[in-house]
This record gives sequence, C-alpha cells and structure tokens, in this order.
Amino acid sequence: MQNFFVKTHGLGNDYIVLNQDEISFELTKQAIVRICDVHFGIGSDGILLKVSSSKADFGLRILNPDGSEAEKSGNGLRIFAKYLYDYGFASEKTFSIETPGGLVKAKIIEEKDGKAFLIKVDMGKAIFESKKIPVNCENNECIGETLQLADRKYEMNCVSVGNPHCIILKDELSEDEIKTYGSEIENHKMFPNRINVQFAKVVSPNEVEVLIWERGAGWTLASGSSSCAVACTVVKRGLTDRKLTIKMPGGDLKIEIDEDWAIRMTGEVREICSGTLSNELLQDL
Repeated sequence: MQNFFVKTHGLGNDYIVLNQDEISFELTKQAIVRICDVHFGIGSDGILLKVSSSKADFGLRILNPDGSEAEKSGNGLRIFAKYLYDYGFASEKTFSIETPGGLVKAKIIEEKDGKAFLIKVDMGKAIFESKKIPVNCENNECIGETLQLADRKYEMNCVSVGNPHCIILKDELSEDEIKTYGSEIENHKMFPNRINVQFAKVVSPNEVEVLIWERGAGWTLASGSSSCAVACTVVKRGLTDRKLTIKMPGGDLKIEIDEDWAIRMTGEVREICSGTLSNELLQDL
C-alpha cells in the first residue's frame, strides 16, 4: 500500500515505521521533521525506514525528529521487529536486522492475538574505547571522568552500544535537572557526534532507575540503547549484577550483559495506529 505507515511505541518511546519501497516521496530532513511534528504531522520520536540489506534479513534506517540519523535504537529495533513480524515480512520468529550501528538479531518471545508483544534483541557488544565512541578524552576509556559545563561539573561515564552514550550516576534523579542540562551535555565539545545522555540511580544489585535525554529527540520516556548503555556502565563500575531491570518513566526493560560485553535486551511493544499519509500532508512536505 503506497505511503502506508504504522505508529508503535516501546514503553512510551514512539516511532513511525515506513517502507522505502512503498513511499512516493523523498524522505528529506524537512519531510522527517514535518512528519514527526505533533501539530503539523503525525507526531513521533522518530521514523524507522525499512530498506534493503545485503548483510541481513532486513535493513533499517533510524531517523530522529530533528532530521538527523541515529546509528542504533533499542526501542526502535523492537518496534521494527514487531512491524516485520506483524505485517508478514518476517516468516520466522528469529531474524537479523542491519543498522548503521551494526547487525543485530531479533526474536519474538511472546505474542498477543497473533501480534508480536515481547521481543528480545541481541544488541551487539559495548565499546568503552574513547576514540571509538567517540569522545574527546585523554584516557583510553572515559570512565569516571569530569565533564565541565557552564555552571557545574558532572562525573561522566561514556560507552557505545552502536551509538554514543554519556551516563551520569546520581544519588537522586530529577526530571527538571536532565531537561535543564541534557541539551548542553548532548552538544558538548567533548562529543564530536553529539551524545545520548542518561542520569542513573542504582537501586539494588539488579535494579537501576534512569532518566533519558536522547540525541536528536530530547527528553524521552524510555530508550532501549540507553538502557543497555546504563547497564554496561554500572556493571563496568562494579555496582550491579549482569542481569538487570532498567526502570524508566515509560516502563521497564530487562538487560543481560555477558562477560565479553555482549548485550541482550527484552521488552514490550504495542502498536498505536496505522494508515496512509494524506495527499495534503505529502503536498506540504
């Protein structure tokens, strides 16, 4: 169906899914911004675009609401996996997806009324090497380093899980604080490709609370890659076990970290709506 879309959320983090083979327009930066706008478009935290792949069963591009492109998204991958399964592209419950941040494997764990509900994604391995994240840090690993802002300092921990993350461990979490400083951290000169930001509080050896400022999207209720990055950081710091529940305002994700830093993420996804982009919207793009 031409210009067909599906809108789905993972713990309140919502994406629009489009198929490159089915859209009649060029998905320019202007078009991405307009479609993601809650007032002038459909409204979402980004667009997932199904593309062809020579390396995996399916290919995925992840487009942020500001028009930039992300390397990887944990919630986005689960949402995309549900789309592939529910709409008949994937005939099996396990399949591979190529993203700019690497290859991943998705598995449908549980269905409801014949639709994918609980999905596990192998997210690849965590990378702590500063140059590969990337972060402009003098040390090989940016763990427990100082981040100087205009009016305060933070102790930061940086990791890549296919996309870059800056994790700040806190005794108490404040939405106002991350909304105030998230953009400044995201765009700090230490991060040449900008960065995703998480404030995290360790509650127990197997539970961590997290607030998220997402690169290119801002404040968000949940993020799969952010959950993976936080889990890897607290394990790296010796603060938790390797099997964790990451608790976010939008809900919880289960994260497992292997000894070689391979990451597995499990969480729910739910479709919100589906339809076709109107001719009037397409004219405005």
